[in-house]
Amino acid sequence: MTTKSPTGVATLENPIVNKGTAFTADERKSLGLEGLLPAAVETLDTQVERVLGHLGAKPDALEQYIYLQGLCDRNETLFYAVLMSDPARFVPIVYDPTIADACLTYGHVYRRPQGMYLTKQMTGRLAEVLAHWPNRDIRFICVSSGGRILGLGDIGANGAPIPIGKLQLYTACAAVPPDGLLPIHFDIGTTNAKLRADPLYTGLRDEPPTENDIDALVDEFMEAANEVFPGVCVHFEDWKGTDAIRLLARYKDKYLVLNDDIQGTASVTIAGLTTALQIKGEKLADQKIMFAGAGSAGIGIANMIVEAMQTEGLSADDARARIAMYDVNGLLDAKRDDLSASQKVYAKDLPATKSLEDSVKAFKPTALIGVSTTHGLFTEDVVKAVAANTDRPIIFPLSNPTDKAECTPEQAYAWTDGKALFAAGVQFPDVTVNGKTYHPGQANNFYIFPAFGLAIYATKPKRIDDRMWIAAAQGSADQVDQAARDKGMLFPPQSDILETEITTAARVAEHIFDRGLATVDRPDDIRAWLKSQTYTPSY
Repeated sequence: MTTKSPTGVATLENPIVNKGTAFTADERKSLGLEGLLPAAVETLDTQVERVLGHLGAKPDALEQYIYLQGLCDRNETLFYAVLMSDPARFVPIVYDPTIADACLTYGHVYRRPQGMYLTKQMTGRLAEVLAHWPNRDIRFICVSSGGRILGLGDIGANGAPIPIGKLQLYTACAAVPPDGLLPIHFDIGTTNAKLRADPLYTGLRDEPPTENDIDALVDEFMEAANEVFPGVCVHFEDWKGTDAIRLLARYKDKYLVLNDDIQGTASVTIAGLTTALQIKGEKLADQKIMFAGAGSAGIGIANMIVEAMQTEGLSADDARARIAMYDVNGLLDAKRDDLSASQKVYAKDLPATKSLEDSVKAFKPTALIGVSTTHGLFTEDVVKAVAANTDRPIIFPLSNPTDKAECTPEQAYAWTDGKALFAAGVQFPDVTVNGKTYHPGQANNFYIFPAFGLAIYATKPKRIDDRMWIAAAQGSADQVDQAARDKGMLFPPQSDILETEITTAARVAEHIFDRGLATVDRPDDIRAWLKSQTYTPSY
């Protein structure tokens, strides 16, 4: 007995070409699909309606996440049609905050592979392994070691959903074509002994190698990625803080690279600061900024603020003098001997103190930025100490998820009689204080990195630098109208995120063209040109 080639089944199992019930009668006949689908021929809109019904029946966000990733595995077009129908609704499901739960349970909810999985055991063969990916026209790789995930610490292979979700937002928010995106988990081992002991853990059960070994491994990866996928931009995501800073510095002048944890977080923070200072009618160069948290995120934000202050006329040293930092061991003062090279430049000749309130009183900042992952660190006394230095204190508790936020908007507004200019790392509900309702801003990187990705995708620049990210921040801030500012919003509304992202991308692309860094010809209408290259989910 002979078995007929499963042409029709193979089509239905290919998420790139599968249309499910939307295959027409002629397509069903020509592709060998007759008898493999119900009789009804449906539109994409009808399929979206059914998916929304399925999602509404799910008991929680994690189950919705699992369902949507399963949909992506079956029908990519339908998946993106759903996400792009309402990005503001679906971003929190396919990424932060739900993805934190997905990461914690990854080995237990794992269904099938997505993207690629590299390990340190492939040393010497990374180019050969990368060549197994069927598409050579890859424009972005998002690669994570899982070394520092959303305040969860080192979760190794359980961080595999991160690069997947990050690239899905490139498409969902800025319509970057998904066929040019490749998520990779780079398994270098994990320090998490509990995970290594979990029988359902999907990664290597090893400790990570030394820094020198990691550098050698990533050197090979970068060379291999650019050999197999010429011109690719490598997006590093959620590597351990010291690795993240070191690797970005190591490759930024040699390859096309970015790190959203560092540069994207910095850019969206500067976007919020820009809007806040436009409201105040003040310059960034005139502010004094205190950071609670001095890891990779804090250092990245501070470094980009220094760059932005330099564009307003300050020297690098003068700009750094206007930034102070506080960590678990207290104020970063010049006498401490436990500081990294990237921290030392922000150390101050101030009395040593382990109190954030005392640090604020000593430095007298006009803005307080939290990247500490310490819930409640911004106490009433701390916030009032900042407010003593300015009429409109800027309070940005950026740690996420919600249970790690340094304070709530209700607290910040109440403690400052509604004068605080507030943004958090998560979206809080509206707050009413003294009869006035505020809509707290969310300094979410998705305002920046998808737009930035679209600009890089289209312009194909020679290199990426902080000035491009500052242009993205300005592009975002300029889209916050007066009505939104009156409600306390420091970022654009999420109601039409695609148009917002394209506008920001146009600002970045214009900056790239102005500096002569693009490797394509400058179009007459940059925004229209960008829009012509975006992805639309359709059959």
